Amino acid sequence: MDRTRPAGRHDQRRPAAHAAAALTRARGRMHKPHYWFADRLLAVLSGRRPVHWMLGHTIGEAYEQLVRLAPGTPLLPADRATPVVRHCGEFHPGPGVIEAFARIGSGDRVSAMAFRLEQGRDLRWRCAAIEVAVDR
Repeated sequence: MDRTRPAGRHDQRRPAAHAAAALTRARGRMHKPHYWFADRLLAVLSGRRPVHWMLGHTIGEAYEQLVRLAPGTPLLPADRATPVVRHCGEFHPGPGVIEAFARIGSGDRVSAMAFRLEQGRDLRWRCAAIEVAVDR
């Protein structure tokens, strides 16, 4: 008799293995600059963080775009569900540039966000442009 699984369970998987795999995927996502920025931009555009939180992570017009967008909290759903980044894709039009898009989910509502990242001489990524599409 196998004492590691409940009676009647016949598969060999363990619940902890699924949780560990999900955690490994989440950690891997955060090492990708477009996912890291998507989470940060979502925090600002949903009202969970102030705009100045992104001050050192933006260049050019991006900060002004955030200042204009953030007061309306475009990614905060009406039902106050917590929005999450469901998927974030990337396109590399050239070296040191990432054009990214993110699907933001909150409940049954899906929004879109697009942004451009540019890598500086110091090898740090900074957001250069932001666009948000919300279906209200």
